[in-house]
Amino acid sequence: MKNLRSFFLMLLALLMVGTSTVQAQTTTETTTTKKPWSKTAKGGIIGGLGGAAAGGVLGRVIGGKSGTAKGAIIGAAVGGAGGALIGRRMDKQAAELKKEMAGAKVERVGEGIKITFDSGLLFAKNSAALTSAAQENIKELAQTLIKYGDTNVIVEGHTDNTGTDAINDPLSQRRAQAVANYTQQQGVDASRFTVTGYGSKQPIADNSTEAGRIANRRVEVAIFANDKLKKAAEKGTI
Repeated sequence: MKNLRSFFLMLLALLMVGTSTVQAQTTTETTTTKKPWSKTAKGGIIGGLGGAAAGGVLGRVIGGKSGTAKGAIIGAAVGGAGGALIGRRMDKQAAELKKEMAGAKVERVGEGIKITFDSGLLFAKNSAALTSAAQENIKELAQTLIKYGDTNVIVEGHTDNTGTDAINDPLSQRRAQAVANYTQQQGVDASRFTVTGYGSKQPIADNSTEAGRIANRRVEVAIFANDKLKKAAEKGTI
């Protein structure tokens, strides 16, 4: 019975996260007021329903094959009051990144940040050499990572399905590593990074169309709290 209850609690949390505008309603006889929930509040709910274990399950469900960066962030969540504190700090970081990084998509996810770089902006075709525009964006990312030094960073490379795995897998790895290396050259500690190339195995769009293939050629960065920040958040000292 306990396991069944936990399952339904996690399912409820998933439905809350998957909704773009989770709303709280206050109803009187004549009016209904709706307020959108912040990502910080959503993170607190997930943690309150199951803590780290539920976060790991939800991470795999929400991230799936098409979003390991998102899944990693949610799977690393603290949740509860500590998660809410981490969320507020991530709100500040995300706002700074959105302001400074014009060539990347910055999203707040759970208790972390997901950044998506279009490979067409980072690299020439079939190349892992960073363009000058890419370097400028990564410099901005590095400055924020240095300012907020209590996070871990996952860098993932992805390709479309043109060509073979023998070509795509190492290319995606080299591209992810190039982003990580250049970030580290700006002064970010290499020990904070995990770098993986997935080739064409995790598409986010339809590879049968040109637009889909362009979307699938990308580098994703996941930023989330390290153990030090998690412990401080759980104690309420951040």
